[in-house]
Amino acid sequence: MRPEPETPAAGQESVWLYPRPAIAEPSHRRIQIVHAGIVVADTSSAVRTLETSHPPSWYIPPDSITSGLLRSSDRRSFCEWKGEARYWHLDVGGRMLRDVGWSYANPTRAFVILRDHIAFYAAPFDRCTIDGERVRPQPGGFYGGWITSDLAGPFKGVPGSMGW
Repeated sequence: MRPEPETPAAGQESVWLYPRPAIAEPSHRRIQIVHAGIVVADTSSAVRTLETSHPPSWYIPPDSITSGLLRSSDRRSFCEWKGEARYWHLDVGGRMLRDVGWSYANPTRAFVILRDHIAFYAAPFDRCTIDGERVRPQPGGFYGGWITSDLAGPFKGVPGSMGW
């Protein structure tokens, strides 16, 4: 059952107007991730993915991630649009955050812009921001979208949304 989309306020985007299949587009918004007092990532060269009912996921270029923090994970998954994802752990301040990021070494042709960029779940970190606004993680723990005040939902991931 498809939910009733919220009416966007002035300056908001409705995630229900995002396309399906998904797309990826460059963005110049400033993305920051901070944990345990360490800047994990800081960029104005991210790529965001857009898909109907989802808040954007933000893919960060590897040179914008603080070196020495990433550790490869054995976890893999498959996205019908992007291809095979590999996951990343982060060693931040001596604490290992497991499977908090994912990337596509060989994405499908439509998503080649994502090659080797890394997206991160917002929930495990002390602070994730877009243009200085603290984000909320997409509900449910499975998806990696970041919710900001400029988005209108409802967002996939809430209970009962599996069939959206």
